[in-house]
Amino acid sequence: MHTWQLQQAKSHFSEVVNLVLTEGAQMVTRRGKSEVVILAASEYQKLTKTVPLNQILKHAPRGNELDITRSQEGVRKIEF
Repeated sequence: MHTWQLQQAKSHFSEVVNLVLTEGAQMVTRRGKSEVVILAASEYQKLTKTVPLNQILKHAPRGNELDITRSQEGVRKIEF
């Protein structure tokens, strides 16, 4: 990922956009600190795409079978 100073990115914005589309995200700094990342709209949509919980669970990795048998222990007494 290429890093641009803010003033440089502003004056070469068309070049920054072309690089985003051909090479990927571009970092922009201000006062030496990383501030923003410019990325293609298609990449942004992938990152912000919401997926319903049932779809996430449907495609979750399968582990060991879940043991859901009820305990045969008696009910314990609780004093209030």
